[in-house]
Amino acid sequence: MQVKDRFLRYVQLETTSDESSASCPSSEKEWALARLLVEELRGMGIENAHTDANGYVYARIPENTEGQPCIGLIAHMDTSDAVLGPTHPQVLEKFTGDTVTLANGLVIDDTDTLRTLQGQDLVVTDGTSVLGADDKAGVAEIMELASILMQPDAPAHGPIAIAFTPDEEIGRGADLFDVPAFGADYAYTVDGGALGEIEYENFNAASALITIHGLSFHPGSAKNRMINAARIAAQFIQMLPDAETPEHTEGYEGFYHLIGMKGDCEEATLTWILRDHDRARFEQRKQRMQAISDYLNQVYPAGTVECVLKDSYYNMREKIEPHMEIIERAQAAFTECGVQPRIEAIRGGTDGARLSFMGLPCPNLSTGGYNFHSRKEFISVQAMETMTRVLLSLVSAK
Repeated sequence: MQVKDRFLRYVQLETTSDESSASCPSSEKEWALARLLVEELRGMGIENAHTDANGYVYARIPENTEGQPCIGLIAHMDTSDAVLGPTHPQVLEKFTGDTVTLANGLVIDDTDTLRTLQGQDLVVTDGTSVLGADDKAGVAEIMELASILMQPDAPAHGPIAIAFTPDEEIGRGADLFDVPAFGADYAYTVDGGALGEIEYENFNAASALITIHGLSFHPGSAKNRMINAARIAAQFIQMLPDAETPEHTEGYEGFYHLIGMKGDCEEATLTWILRDHDRARFEQRKQRMQAISDYLNQVYPAGTVECVLKDSYYNMREKIEPHMEIIERAQAAFTECGVQPRIEAIRGGTDGARLSFMGLPCPNLSTGGYNFHSRKEFISVQAMETMTRVLLSLVSAK
């Protein structure tokens, strides 16, 4: 089985995580992929492959040479709930056009990127769901590497620790990760985008749940009596800067992102995520949410607006910088495989951010995919093949 075949097999298993669930994994669907991966790993001869009670998959490939560090490789099994439904992957062999028209008529028009992939085989959706390259491409690349390392003629390498996590897309992928049992000296998540990316900076992240309590009266007799929660919710939104949203920011620019809203006159809720690479600005964003809530509680009766802030993860840079040799090792692996490495800052987060603060330095590497969390998601087969070679170079004895 090649990396392409693995990928196509995995993406057809629906593994959307469920933020409303308190279980781990959050969705029963994730178990199907976890069990399949254990079966495949054991089929390669890795008898220690197993799932724990929380749906994490762990495996360890023994060293065939001494004196090497134990390197960990990690990817997540769940997919985004941005677009729900099963995935029907389509393979476009020897792609030649500037755009891609999907089966439902949706057009991928990332022409600059697509031109660089002419002649390659692209995997796309049928336009009705995400593809799931985030992060089943990373899973497939690690699995293909494992099959290579279990061959008698595998290059010299130290011990390799492998883990596949549930629920990364809802921010819980590292919650129950067993770092001591994993036993790696350091690790890499394979959860990035375009081929060549190396990421060891990410957003500081928090969520904000704003609940607004109103009081309904008949509109004909509501003067000085009605407290319209829905209208106060709109007022709250207007008190945040229009330009500091995901659709108006890039690079190191942080944002406030309204990801959900519902309500009526009696009660309304606003669900936000806050992001910033700079820790001081991140704290200021949280303070601003609280300050708006406090102000509205002065304009309206006390307790009208509730603000619940919760930190999700922090910028891993401070944990990686004392270990820059692991970044240099990744750069060398890309270069050896003919890929120009690029240091990028993640406009998001990975399991590696949390794991780095749990004592396991864990930067992030590319998978070769584009347009994650979108019906326009796509990936090159050749990029996945190259990424497998990069991982092989990465873990080979130095």
